Amino acid sequence: MKRLVIFDCDGTLVDGQAAICDTMDEAFAAARLSSPDRNEVRRMVGLSLPQALRQLAPGATDDQRDIALDAYKSGYRDRRFKGTLEEPLYDGMAELIDRLVDAGWLLAVATGKSDRGLHSCLDMHGIKHHFVSLQTADRHPSKPHPSMIEQALAEADVASDCAVMIGDTTFDIEMARAAGVRAIGVAWGYHEPSELLEAGAQGVAGTMQELEDMINAGA
Repeated sequence: MKRLVIFDCDGTLVDGQAAICDTMDEAFAAARLSSPDRNEVRRMVGLSLPQALRQLAPGATDDQRDIALDAYKSGYRDRRFKGTLEEPLYDGMAELIDRLVDAGWLLAVATGKSDRGLHSCLDMHGIKHHFVSLQTADRHPSKPHPSMIEQALAEADVASDCAVMIGDTTFDIEMARAAGVRAIGVAWGYHEPSELLEAGAQGVAGTMQELEDMINAGA
């Protein structure tokens, strides 16, 4: 029986909060907007960029949000090309991925990143070959819409009751519930464990071992 683990990226697989916050500051400056609160920026990680900007700058004009969106994309791309983009894997994540693959799990990603951003991130860490499905905001509605999970299930040919979503935000948990798959939260990301549980997470892992145990407990 095929089984699928679907990972969020930022805040779950990798810690990109410094790069995200710095680039967002630059994007707001380009649009002549006051810098957003960094805690609020972190809480928006996981949403598609247009939706995050609507929430971070509700009083901005459409033109200002368009400028900020383009500036964010170009700023992030420039960091990547210059080699200054820091998106480290969380400690123990690479080893966990190896163990899951060895145990027969199929792996996927569902993220608010762009296709280019996700592929670059996974390539940098040498783990892209482990994933059978990569779903991004370029081709789907923003989380918590279930489209990304539904497409991952289709590409992996796995039933919803044989899949689990791993994420650090309520957007991830709500997306999983909307798609009818099990959801597990992680405590090292951008939303509080209590929020993840309230959103419907089966549990919240504080370590890689706890995460592995929770994944396998529902297999």
